[in-house]
Amino acid sequence: MKDPKAPQAPSKDTLQISRRDLLSIGSGVALAGVTLGPNPAWAGPSKPLPQVPRRVLGKTKQTVPILLFGGAVKLDPRFDPKMAEALRFGVDYFDAADCYGGGTCEAAVGAFHQRAKVRDKIWITSKSDAHSPEGMASTFDVSLQKLRTDRLDMYFLHALKDPAHLSKEMERKVALLKKQGKLRFFGFSSHHGNVVEMLHAAAKLPWIDAVMFRYNFRQYGDAELNKAIDAAKKADVGLIAMKTQGSEASFRTRWAPFEKTGRWNKHQAVLKAVWQDERISAAVSHMDTFDKLRENIAAAVDNNKLTQVEREALEQYAQATRGAACHGCDHHCNSAVDAPVQIADTLRLLMYHDVYKEPDKALRLFSALPESARKLTGIDFSGASSACPHGVDVVAEMRRASDVFRC
Repeated sequence: MKDPKAPQAPSKDTLQISRRDLLSIGSGVALAGVTLGPNPAWAGPSKPLPQVPRRVLGKTKQTVPILLFGGAVKLDPRFDPKMAEALRFGVDYFDAADCYGGGTCEAAVGAFHQRAKVRDKIWITSKSDAHSPEGMASTFDVSLQKLRTDRLDMYFLHALKDPAHLSKEMERKVALLKKQGKLRFFGFSSHHGNVVEMLHAAAKLPWIDAVMFRYNFRQYGDAELNKAIDAAKKADVGLIAMKTQGSEASFRTRWAPFEKTGRWNKHQAVLKAVWQDERISAAVSHMDTFDKLRENIAAAVDNNKLTQVEREALEQYAQATRGAACHGCDHHCNSAVDAPVQIADTLRLLMYHDVYKEPDKALRLFSALPESARKLTGIDFSGASSACPHGVDVVAEMRRASDVFRC
């Protein structure tokens, strides 16, 4: 992506767009020339499409939109109109991974930019589930092939949990890829309960350009997390928020009373709350429908901050649903169970089943866990429930996981 030509944040005059305006735009068509074409009729000849605001991504010194297009959704392998629609509003950062979409995401992103002829206008990030230097380099080459490109703007070690993988040998591999012109920037994503540790590790390594980490409205008052974010920010590490919706396990019945927060629905409100943290450059969102895409864009281009009433509603929502969300800190609960289970991973996949409505994906990923971790029946999880610092009813959730995954 050629940053000097990147669209700038729109003026206040162009930031006013209603949800009705966005939802009135056609649902997109699978023809690049049309989807990427002129403004819709409602915009008028003198009123350009509003563009999602941009922020600098840490030491990369490049600007990225505050809303990123997450690739862990079903994408059309020929030409995905959701990506085209996102690009029209300045969402030019596409977040892929070698495992997304059952391994089909990268090919879909490659097909999109090749057909639309927009490779030089977009930012492509991908990720490797292989965390050794050799494994990362190997999956990187495969990613280039699938993405139909000769370079990546960013490459992450995906769901990194052990900072020991950020070794001198890994640093040399990354430096070589950059020297060869195949890679611009490098970092990692952090899903697990040691986000604080991983952010501090990134702050100490000049060759880590950015980190994507789990961050949502339930964590704003976490003193240790805030110290880690401050440390990473001081080191000029680019910070991207993910899992912003809170990943409830028992989802619908717990957040329904907070479905509307002021003028925003619950999903929009939590994104706006993240964007109000100026330490965060962007939030990635997996938008599998046009409605979600446009609602998120509407929240992004609107320059009004959450009101005090809306912030208080979010805090009430956080308190009311704290025990419905797994925070990934399985060092608390796993050690309280006399079995080699993986509670956080299991509840994350249960969330995929319940919230994302992806039962096939949830079952496939659960089946990929070690056999010992898939044996959930006949295990006493009461100690895990007691050990959970957030009050998750692990007994009930693991019993439900056993039913859902039939194990």
